[in-house]
Amino acid sequence: MAKLLGNTGLAIGPLVVGGNVFGWTIDEKRSFEVLDAFVAGGATMIDTADVYYAYAPGNVGGESETIIGRWMKARGNRHKVQVATKVGLLKINGETGLKPALIETAVEASLRRLDTDYIDVYFAHSDDEDVPQEAVARTFDRLVRSGKVRLLGASNFRQDRLQAALDIAEASGLAGYSVYQPQLNLMAAGAFPPGLRDVCVGRGMGVITFFALASGFLTGKYRQLEDVQGSHRHAALGRYFNPRGEAVLAALDSVAAQTGTTPAQIALAWIMATPGVTAPIVSATSVAQVESLLPAVTLRLDPAQMRILDAAAKTPV
Repeated sequence: MAKLLGNTGLAIGPLVVGGNVFGWTIDEKRSFEVLDAFVAGGATMIDTADVYYAYAPGNVGGESETIIGRWMKARGNRHKVQVATKVGLLKINGETGLKPALIETAVEASLRRLDTDYIDVYFAHSDDEDVPQEAVARTFDRLVRSGKVRLLGASNFRQDRLQAALDIAEASGLAGYSVYQPQLNLMAAGAFPPGLRDVCVGRGMGVITFFALASGFLTGKYRQLEDVQGSHRHAALGRYFNPRGEAVLAALDSVAAQTGTTPAQIALAWIMATPGVTAPIVSATSVAQVESLLPAVTLRLDPAQMRILDAAAKTPV
């Protein structure tokens, strides 16, 4: 069930594997198991970043890339999978951002850790308004022309900045962003607004979305603030216990009951049914979690079910 990633000509599986947990909440052995399970379920693209997971005690960044590189080497499957990684948030010589020198240093480090000679999609992890967009575009273009990067992506850009970057690349005959990565889930439907979506669709961009399950809130496992009080999940989930959260969980329960599925599967199916979206990024920490999410790939929501979910997503906080 491969889907074309916009007008790039690259076909990817229906789900993109989230590599943010590798080397953080799960070790290398478990990461290999999760990757195997996702690929067995039809996934072909793995999303990571050089900064994953520098924030964990004892880590320096690049741990996820290293694990993915070792897994691809162990499985001998580099030609069968696509790797997307990102630049801009990991400190290099004390600096972050998209200065040309930082990008050029970062891509070489990512290639070494991934143990590969090319990256399928290289994302600007976040916009950098302190660096002229043409300088960024020319640096990324050199990476594409050298064969180190196949496609370019942007993440966390405002609509005006994304549009400006696309215009600059086009006017200068440079390789431009052809994939966009926004946050999108039922608790953050406004993070990928219609205007931004129209830019992506109009330019033929592929769209892969992150935070599909809102840090686990949309699994339905956590129903009240007390469920996460005192746990490491409190910081991530505490903001969701509000009227919108209640409405979204109720809508998920309702549609799950109608379809005989789970809230998590419904949450993923809603994203996959959103116009302009190619695939959601999905993270899992066990094979059992992977297997519980895969049925979402073939789940089709009818218009009435989509209306229920859309209405809940618009509930004021």
